[in-house]
Amino acid sequence: MKEKNLPTSPILELQRQQLLLQMEYEEEKKTFQEKIDAIGLQRLIQRGNAWWPVSVGRSYYNSLNQLCVEVFHTQNSSNDDDDETDHNFEFGRPVEFFQKTASQALPAVLGNGRLKGTVSYVDGNRMVVSVPDGAPIIDLQQEGVGVQLSFDETSYRMMFDALDRTMRARGRLAYLRDLFYTPAMKAQRFSFPDMGFQYLNRTQEHAVNEVLRAKDVAIVHGPPGTGKTTTLVEAIYETLRREPQVLVCAQSNMAVDWISEKLVDRGLNVLRIGNPSRVDDKMLSFTYERRFEAHPDYPQLWALRKAIRELRKNRKRGDEKFHQKLERLKDRATALEIGINQQLFSEARVVASTLVGSGHRLLEGMKFGTLFIDEAAQALEAACWIPIRRASRVVFAGDHCQLPPTVKCYEALRGGLGRTLMERICDTRPEVVTLLTVQYRMNEEIMRFSSDWFYHNMVQSAPEVKYRSILDLDIPITWIQPPAASPSAPKHENTPSETSFSYSNEGEARLTLLALRAYFELIGKQRLLSERIDVGIISPYRAQVQLIRRLLRKQEFFKPFRSLISVNTVDGFQGQERDIIVISLVRSNDDGQIGFLRDLRRMNVAITRARMKLIILGDRHTLCRHPFYRKLWQYVEALRE
Repeated sequence: MKEKNLPTSPILELQRQQLLLQMEYEEEKKTFQEKIDAIGLQRLIQRGNAWWPVSVGRSYYNSLNQLCVEVFHTQNSSNDDDDETDHNFEFGRPVEFFQKTASQALPAVLGNGRLKGTVSYVDGNRMVVSVPDGAPIIDLQQEGVGVQLSFDETSYRMMFDALDRTMRARGRLAYLRDLFYTPAMKAQRFSFPDMGFQYLNRTQEHAVNEVLRAKDVAIVHGPPGTGKTTTLVEAIYETLRREPQVLVCAQSNMAVDWISEKLVDRGLNVLRIGNPSRVDDKMLSFTYERRFEAHPDYPQLWALRKAIRELRKNRKRGDEKFHQKLERLKDRATALEIGINQQLFSEARVVASTLVGSGHRLLEGMKFGTLFIDEAAQALEAACWIPIRRASRVVFAGDHCQLPPTVKCYEALRGGLGRTLMERICDTRPEVVTLLTVQYRMNEEIMRFSSDWFYHNMVQSAPEVKYRSILDLDIPITWIQPPAASPSAPKHENTPSETSFSYSNEGEARLTLLALRAYFELIGKQRLLSERIDVGIISPYRAQVQLIRRLLRKQEFFKPFRSLISVNTVDGFQGQERDIIVISLVRSNDDGQIGFLRDLRRMNVAITRARMKLIILGDRHTLCRHPFYRKLWQYVEALRE
């Protein structure tokens, strides 16, 4: 018998995950430092990994009793071209402060390396950073101060800890561990007739029923536009008719915000652990920090914390009663904090956080009947085990035919680190998977290619969107071949990126905007503005995204439409949709080299963002050597006949 046919040991499989994660950790840490050393401050700013210079606002203690510093990004003239570059600062990411003045060749660390912290939240050009007590924040008043992302040790530490706990587990966690890694074990389920749910279609109804029947695990597989979020919200709502509280997690803050907002709209009491990526009153109103500050006992707690800080600051030598006073104040503050927390968590029906955020000290010791993991196909397996140890059963929702997890170590990727827990269970336990099959986003002819290639032709269009279009008799998909002649001939340039290089193609970037302008002229300015027809320009390469943004800003024609046009990478458009999508594929060479365009899951995301019109720009002579792009080109050509 061959080794691959032997049963997999759950412990051995988790040890293998641990080894692959260690490889990824070492590679990412090494690459991060090399990039910092090699590409320079200006490039860090352009990449969205640094703000410089910054001005410093007030410092204060937040409701979690953390010392916080407010900083503002000051735009300078050398950075005008990139003033719309997306930054990568978000809640929970580690940062460090530095100084760079005109007389300094290289940035220098501030405070002897003690000025490090964690992003509390970001809103436009304002960021709040929590720093350790005693950090020399006076140093931030110097000239030329900036802030940059530092390597994220915390996430890795939590993932390694989750794998360790899972391997050593007893009880329910051990049962789920063995179930997920042992194909011979059967997932348990309840048995009852299907229930009907208003506003859901047949497959969505079936998915909710399967979630309710599951004792151990269920998967909602949602292709683009099929209403995965709507289905998941209904499943959570129905679960809460049977359970007092659930835990809802996702890989990113943005995904947690999205599902949390929908649950709040459904009338559920959501407690969001961690700050949202979009800072507005609605989003902030259900965060733990805002609810904590709004509690009637909070002013008393704040006064006690202030008294503790004052007592420590003004301690007199020889004060024999210092420790006694301090302990008494700390005991009263702790009792108040525990009381506020108990009330907030007892009132919440949904506790929501990122996967890593579920390891927060606030959730220590808490158990949940059901854990829902949204966008589970983008999460590393180790990250999923962080919240699973708090739950009796798990519901995964996502689409493993769209964006995969980000894995930077090639050897770890080859070893299987990019294969998610959801994907593993889909492969070994298809009986727990429900595929949503009716999509409500795209014109039928935009949807059809994705359905055929990725979903075995099982996804169908709802009647109300099947023939949606902007112009009468329009062809929903157009592929524009850049001419080989000079002004629009592709020009490549390598620029640093998270994958160590990125491509831009100036000829194709200009042609992209020419194609969009021509389509705008067909629609007409008045209709574009009155109906607010929105547009997404997508490129797999960040360097091309930045180039198109610069060119777009310089063109007078597009000024009235700036609020309707967004330009971003494929990853930046995950979960979004637009009336018109324009894709610049960039690659053009004699060797047929297409780099990470071979990751077809990313292309599935790109081609399924459009509601009514999809325009693709790409050199078919380069791309069509790959069977996916050849089939796509043939499909688009057939639509013209």
